[in-house]
Amino acid sequence: MQEGDGNGWVELPDGSRRWGLYGAAGLLLYATDAAGAGHVLLQHRAGWTHMGDTWGIPGGARNRDETPLEAAVREFREEVAGDLEDYTVVGRHEHDLSVWRYDTFLLRIPALVPFHPGNAESEAIEWVPTAVAESLPLLPAFRSAWPHLHADLTSVAGGSGNGGPAGTSVDV
Repeated sequence: MQEGDGNGWVELPDGSRRWGLYGAAGLLLYATDAAGAGHVLLQHRAGWTHMGDTWGIPGGARNRDETPLEAAVREFREEVAGDLEDYTVVGRHEHDLSVWRYDTFLLRIPALVPFHPGNAESEAIEWVPTAVAESLPLLPAFRSAWPHLHADLTSVAGGSGNGGPAGTSVDV
């Protein structure tokens, strides 16, 4: 893990804690296979991490001088090995808790390119069909966001969430 000035816990009014002094951000990659079925790239979190042995997206703490998208891309590149060069931002989901915020960026890439764990925070990095993603033991916050994220993917994938033309980019 790269050290940054955003690393640290924030305590919310309900007593729960979130990682990232300036909030946090992550990337949800989407691509279709040769048959047109939609897949998302998920991270199986290492058991020693906060809420380990669950599935979610690569992401983490935002530093003071970063935009949420810059933080999400940096965190992805720290946690995932592979080529993240050819992507289009097709959506953004903000989970705003007043004193802390998590931004999820939905990225469309042209193919199911191979990705692998880039550091010890990941047990695995896998392309998962969108139709079965919610059957995995998901990180609780990701599980609660999944219906919104899946709906956004469905809208940019031509209505089915399983393929179709790419949607338009959004300003971020």
